[in-house]
Amino acid sequence: MFVMELSYTAPLEAVEEHMDAHIAWLGGHYASGVFLASGRKVPRDGGVILAGGVSRAEIEEIATEDPFAVAGVCAYRITEFIATRTSGDLAAVREAPLA
Repeated sequence: MFVMELSYTAPLEAVEEHMDAHIAWLGGHYASGVFLASGRKVPRDGGVILAGGVSRAEIEEIATEDPFAVAGVCAYRITEFIATRTSGDLAAVREAPLA
């Protein structure tokens, strides 16, 4: 599983110009089952996406396709982790610990 942390690198006004495209991009990845949760950080200087079911290389490629990244208004920090415990609602994405 991955935590995709977005940090805005441009003023909020510039970010807002690409919001509709970003929301559409999110929707596509929710539809495919890759994105599990997302939202704005507080304070509003970026966002967070929880994702799973793909490789590190695939998630890095997905991040480069975000309209925010394409426009140069955000930078990504991607952290991979093994989700060995989850709520019942996320049971399908639990992973076995590495040996």
